[in-house]
Amino acid sequence: MPKCIKLDTYPADSGNLTVFENIIPGPIRRVFYIYGAGHIPRGGHRHKTTWNALICLQGHCKVYVNNGQEESNYLLDTPSTCLILEPQDWHTMEAFSQEAILLVLSNQYYDKSDYIYEPYPSTTSKAFFD
Repeated sequence: MPKCIKLDTYPADSGNLTVFENIIPGPIRRVFYIYGAGHIPRGGHRHKTTWNALICLQGHCKVYVNNGQEESNYLLDTPSTCLILEPQDWHTMEAFSQEAILLVLSNQYYDKSDYIYEPYPSTTSKAFFD
């Protein structure tokens, strides 16, 4: 089940320090970021074994998640908020602001056989972010 958490953040006169530790199981093996996406949806998959942590470092984006039992919508708009996606969480990211930078940390290396592209049936009739 997806989980949105507040990361430990330490403000100071010299700037903020936000810490990402012990958030997903195992070591972080892959880091990538998405930017310049505009309104083109990204993602559209789930995984067999990979956990992901999504942090919008700048700007904002919307994330839709369906774990086969429930659907959730998230707005990522601060670098101190982290959305944790478990392997079964089918997800799409969209509605990126022009300046958005979405950081993704994964506990597995890229492996195309780990991706499942077929979505679950919709559990609600609610439109994405009405």
